Amino acid sequence: MARFNVKAFGITKEIIGTKESVVELEAATVHELKEFLYNKYPRLSGLKSLFIAVNHNYAEDMQAIHETDEIALIPPVSGG
Repeated sequence: MARFNVKAFGITKEIIGTKESVVELEAATVHELKEFLYNKYPRLSGLKSLFIAVNHNYAEDMQAIHETDEIALIPPVSGG
């Protein structure tokens, strides 16, 4: 079982209730992390978009993640 530190920003921080959370997963891809988070925090699936950044770069769903990676939840942003 791998442990991942996940940082949350904006609305994602409000939904999960903290700015940083530890997630334990058997598998380790961005897609599997998203599925875990959507199951644990159903309100996340209602967001217009949710991106995952790994080591300061937007990550594709099939990208592998490692315990030493910096992982961040990037919520939808609005500008004006």
